[in-house]
Amino acid sequence: MNYNLILVDDHKMFLDGLWNIFKNEANCTVLQTAHNGAQVIKYIETNPNQAIDIVISDITMPTIDGITLNKYIKKERSEIKTLMVSMHTDAGMIDTLIKNNVDGYLSKNATQTELLEAVKTILKGEKYFSQSVQQAYMKGVLEKKTETTITLTKREKEVLRLIAEEYTTQEIADELFLSKHTIESYRKNLIAKLNVKNLAGLTKYAIKLGLVE
Repeated sequence: MNYNLILVDDHKMFLDGLWNIFKNEANCTVLQTAHNGAQVIKYIETNPNQAIDIVISDITMPTIDGITLNKYIKKERSEIKTLMVSMHTDAGMIDTLIKNNVDGYLSKNATQTELLEAVKTILKGEKYFSQSVQQAYMKGVLEKKTETTITLTKREKEVLRLIAEEYTTQEIADELFLSKHTIESYRKNLIAKLNVKNLAGLTKYAIKLGLVE
């Protein structure tokens, strides 16, 4: 059986490398090489009756990136398989792709053998995620789980907000009608509880919680 592929990457050297790999595969036909997602979408819309088995794409690209391209394909042509090949192993990025039904995610550090194995696996109807991608994703999930288990009291949130708004210890004490010593204790406890190093870390956490903008 012959499979039709589209290859997408904004780096010509990597794109040429992909093309050279698949041109030597007897059962693979490269329909298009593109430098961004917009070119692929145009091809799909211009050739609505063209059978496309898999799109192999980078993630970070100009105009339309791989995440947006994957979302488009899964909405408009869900029968087309998608494999992302990227240097990025950001857990949030991986999670977004998984939620949008990506079929595989491979690190650009992968060997040619693993790339072909990933494509073969996906074309059989299975998912394929390289080891480094799986590890990055699980690490992100565990970190997120740890974060969500941290609960702050109403008073701790008030102190955290005022710290983020650059109030001094004395100003926070005056605002909350507490002693300066009590506020210093709150600050030390928050640093330990949130596992941050300094006031800048507390500020970042306050922004994350939406306590300040």
